[in-house]
Amino acid sequence: MVMDLAVLRAEEERKSGMDSYLDECISTIAIMKGDQQASEALSNLYGKTSTAVFGYALSFLKNRQDAEDVLHDCYVQIYQSADQYRSNNKPMAWILTIARNLCMQKFRRDSKVVDLPTDDWELYLESKEGMSVEEKLLVKQCMSGLPTEDLQIIILHAVCGYKMKEISEMMGIPLSTVLSKHARSIKKLKQSLEEESRYE
Repeated sequence: MVMDLAVLRAEEERKSGMDSYLDECISTIAIMKGDQQASEALSNLYGKTSTAVFGYALSFLKNRQDAEDVLHDCYVQIYQSADQYRSNNKPMAWILTIARNLCMQKFRRDSKVVDLPTDDWELYLESKEGMSVEEKLLVKQCMSGLPTEDLQIIILHAVCGYKMKEISEMMGIPLSTVLSKHARSIKKLKQSLEEESRYE
């Protein structure tokens, strides 16, 4: 029990430290816009958050090229809008809100949904060194048949490594909803895998 509390405390400190770091990057961009320090802060911000933004956009748009466009546009908009950011220790929620708005604009503009090519996800997953083989298989399986919001929760958790509470804050939905959607998605995936193994 003591060990669990220590792990929990360490995790909270890690998250708080990361939020402070991202806040500092955004503040530097706002204050030093046009200066080398702002460019460095944007580069650092990109390094810490681009995986989550790209995975989120890819799960939303289901097209690698569109997701890359949103990724680029997101950081352009962060640079332009940094002075409007008001920190409440939720920098990732702010960043993903920008990404979501850009996804919605692209979605409305193109007004089409296409199936996500398997090789898009395979290329993306190959670049993720921190993921186990099981996690990569799970994400590939997710590509078939999960609703967009459920898929985003799986991506943010399995690919990007965010905790359920963090995902709740980023997506602006209750923690209980995130937990139930995640559990339901995992159950659906297990059933799907079991059905496949029966036919092998």
